[in-house]
Amino acid sequence: MTLRLRPGVSTADTAYGTVLLDERSGDYWQLNPTAATVFRRLAAGDSETQAAAALADEFDVDPAQALQDVTALVEHLRTARLVTS
Repeated sequence: MTLRLRPGVSTADTAYGTVLLDERSGDYWQLNPTAATVFRRLAAGDSETQAAAALADEFDVDPAQALQDVTALVEHLRTARLVTS
């Protein structure tokens, strides 16, 4: 699964993660470092399972919890209409 930003959404890396800006509405979302890691991996073509495994390894979290977190992040990004896949 390759997660793609919807046209009109831009990103900026910050000291606290990544910011997504919806240029049409002016709304923005702050992704913390773990969410930013997941977002980058999904945007690079990783599956949700692969991104969760990387999250579990990098941040020492339970793999099942990591997969739930990845799935929740993707759902939030889709609900906010920030991404397509």
